[in-house]
Amino acid sequence: MTSRKIALDYLGKVEARLKALRLFFDDRRYDDVIREAHEALELILKGSLRFIGIDPPKRHDPSDVLLRHLDRLPAGWRDRASRLQELSHRLFAERGLAFYGDEDDLAPPSELFDRSDAEEAICGVEEFLDLYRAMVLPGE
Repeated sequence: MTSRKIALDYLGKVEARLKALRLFFDDRRYDDVIREAHEALELILKGSLRFIGIDPPKRHDPSDVLLRHLDRLPAGWRDRASRLQELSHRLFAERGLAFYGDEDDLAPPSELFDRSDAEEAICGVEEFLDLYRAMVLPGE
C-alpha cells in the first residue's frame, strides 16, 4: 500500500470520527469527544507524515516530528504550526483522563470535561481536517 493510499484511508477514518464527535457532543459525552478528537488529530498528523514520505513515530503525539518537516507541507500548515502543536499536546495529555478519569481523586471522565472543552476539540479537528483534506485531495 502506498503512502498516498494510507493517507486517503486515514482521511476517511477522520471524517467518520468527526461524525462520532458530533454525536458524542449532542449526547453531552464531552469526555468521549476529547478522547476521539485526540485519535482523529493523531490520524491527521500521521497521515500527513505518510503523505510526505515520512514514517510516523509509534507514539500518540507525532506533532514534533511533523513540525520538523513543515517545509514539505502547504503554507496553511506553517501558518498554524503553533496551534497544531498546542492542540496535539493538550489532547494527548487529556486522553488518559478522558478515558479513565482521575483515578487519584476518584473523578469519572464525565466530570472532567465540559461543553467548551469539547467545542474547542471539535473545532481543532475540523481546522486540521480541512488542511489535511486540501493536501491529500488537491483541487476538490
